[in-house]
Amino acid sequence: MTILASAPIAVEPGSRPVAVTDVVLAAHGSRDPRATVDTAKLVAAVAAVRPDRHVRAAYLDFTTPALGAALDGHNGPTIVVPLLLTPAYHARVDVPTVVAAAGDRGASVTTARVLGPADGDDPGLDLLVRALVRRLVEAVPAPGQSPGERDRWDGIVLGAAGSRDERALRTVDRVARALGAAVGVPCRAGYASGAGELVDVAIARLAADGADRIAYAAMFLAAGRLSDRAAAAARAAGAAAVATPLVDAPELAELVGIRIDAASRYGDS
Repeated sequence: MTILASAPIAVEPGSRPVAVTDVVLAAHGSRDPRATVDTAKLVAAVAAVRPDRHVRAAYLDFTTPALGAALDGHNGPTIVVPLLLTPAYHARVDVPTVVAAAGDRGASVTTARVLGPADGDDPGLDLLVRALVRRLVEAVPAPGQSPGERDRWDGIVLGAAGSRDERALRTVDRVARALGAAVGVPCRAGYASGAGELVDVAIARLAADGADRIAYAAMFLAAGRLSDRAAAAARAAGAAAVATPLVDAPELAELVGIRIDAASRYGDS
């Protein structure tokens, strides 16, 4: 797999280092209890690689503690890392709205980038791809196919939640291209919902282009309704192997650490 060189992080003019030890990982939240368990695993993984930080979780919806309450409950400066893979509505509206309201109440908060790659060079892209490859390698083959056959994949569908936001779709497409390049096979994005191509359609189009053994990679942070829907669509469409969400993959924890460090050095990055 190709390792991408780390690029310097862009610094806004006039930015100053931010001395922060408190970190809140802001997850979307879910009615599915598995999502909370998976988020807790990621929090623990990040805390293990950033022992100088106090790392905790908060949620935008469905689950407590709510992000606003978590920010109100701490007196010192805090970094919020959105546990979001694309710059869609939750990243553009929900998180900034909650953070701004907390600031109005006196909280000192710096918001990090989302986990998905920013425009231009971003060392996070390589880490995200490596995490996806890890889960692909771990993927349980479909019935009747042996683990040794995984090296014969000739196509990959990268499953994601879906969005009507063009920036979000471009982000997933960029990750799909990088994943395909890393594995050396064609890779298409497929979605559980939204405006993009659905997972089963993406698999069918790869098959129409000549791919015989297609694996499904999951661009999801945790288990939940949409990740289950995308995985079920992949199985029904004949995927040779179906990967699980990223959860606490070591590369994902390292990526969160990069976002924390960038926000610590330069404020809102």
